Amino acid sequence: MEASQSIPLWSALKDLYPDVRCALDYKSPWQLLVATILSAQCTDKRVNLVTPELFQRFPGPEQLAAATRDEVEAIIRSTGFFRNKAKNLIACAQTVSAVYGGDVPRTLEQLVNLPGVGRKTANVVLGNVFNTPGMVVDTHVKRLARRFGWTTRTDPVKIEQELMCLLPREDWTPAGHTLIAHGRAYCKAPVPVCSACPVITLCPRIGVGRSR
Repeated sequence: MEASQSIPLWSALKDLYPDVRCALDYKSPWQLLVATILSAQCTDKRVNLVTPELFQRFPGPEQLAAATRDEVEAIIRSTGFFRNKAKNLIACAQTVSAVYGGDVPRTLEQLVNLPGVGRKTANVVLGNVFNTPGMVVDTHVKRLARRFGWTTRTDPVKIEQELMCLLPREDWTPAGHTLIAHGRAYCKAPVPVCSACPVITLCPRIGVGRSR
């Protein structure tokens, strides 16, 4: 029996979100890498409003590598933490250009060594453009995994490892999208809307009050 079939809640979530996909707009591995870096502490919707101008001004890593901080900051300011993000984006573009010939690297080890790239960002890129399954653990995934009783960990790397053991490899990438979608729709922070949740009968609601 597949792991997903042995977890009724996961099976129900897969049925609930059959066409889930990455919410960031992109046309290339480089664009997804940039968009994901910008998405830290920012909504995907806001990132999608910012990236068209950024990609028009700086189409690829070579162009962004030559940009000034002021130029990039002016475009991405509304995403928050714009100074640090601009610094990382330019440094990332310089590394991708100089070390990888302008091509986004295809391994987790190479990606996490890029400026501004952690495991979450690396797994987003690997799973969505390189078809390498990766378990993305953002704030939504962390919250839901604990409420579902799939982990008791608080460290994202430990949660990633436990979810990778729990779910079959082919579900790793869609699992991130599915849990993020459910976290935005129903399993919100700090208070979930349990009364409207379609999978409430399968959820142990760990750490959640019973008033809603």
